[in-house]
Amino acid sequence: MKPRILLTNDDGITSAGLWAAYEALSPVAEVIIAAPSTQQSAVGRSISIFEPIRASPVVMNGVRAYSIGGKPTDSVIIGLYALDLRPDLVVSGINIGENLSFESIMTSGTVGAALEASNQGTKGIAFSLQVEDQGDKFDDPRHHSQSFDEAKRIVREICMKVLREGFPEHADVINVNIPSIVKGGYEVTRLARKLFETGVEKRLDPRGRPYYWINGPLLEDAEEGTDVHAIRKGNISITPITLDCTAFDADKELQSLFCP
Repeated sequence: MKPRILLTNDDGITSAGLWAAYEALSPVAEVIIAAPSTQQSAVGRSISIFEPIRASPVVMNGVRAYSIGGKPTDSVIIGLYALDLRPDLVVSGINIGENLSFESIMTSGTVGAALEASNQGTKGIAFSLQVEDQGDKFDDPRHHSQSFDEAKRIVREICMKVLREGFPEHADVINVNIPSIVKGGYEVTRLARKLFETGVEKRLDPRGRPYYWINGPLLEDAEEGTDVHAIRKGNISITPITLDCTAFDADKELQSLFCP
């Protein structure tokens, strides 16, 4: 029997990246899509608890899928519990734009979906594709000029290897970032601290009242061994992530402060 994969994302069910992942995996697995109805980038692991969630069966590209009226984490939870899909693996992506560093994985809906899957007992892999023009992240995700051919090969290769040989014991999520042009091979990495030089731009509306855009350029590089550095070199970054955010190295200092 083929393994079963629940496929989701945060760019929405119409995203070219989602359907590229489907094309990569459907020859080797039973793939069921449950993805947000609309663009949900940067919502992290937020969950819809104050409004109902609709799961609408749709047919897209000749494939039956579920359009979820909520966030990426909602899509995973609905897929696991309401639709009772019972997947062997949850795959999130292919995200249009890289998800690198502490900064991005805490806000990424792509990574958030994979984290939620693992939290619910099914391991998740998040896939993101670097874009050369950051404006591409804000264009219509149905149309993307960049080729997904190399990314599809990588998605299929990584997923099948994990399904055959098992998920790493001490990881909850595997975060994969694919450079826009692959120049090297796989590199197991750690998270860099930042991806952007955060800034805020102030503007005035027609009535003279201020409003703000959070913005900032990408950092040029980061330390050797980080996901940011690997992508800048053209390597495929594979980062193991754990749900446990406990800062164990701070135990002794906190003990001395509060439990002397």
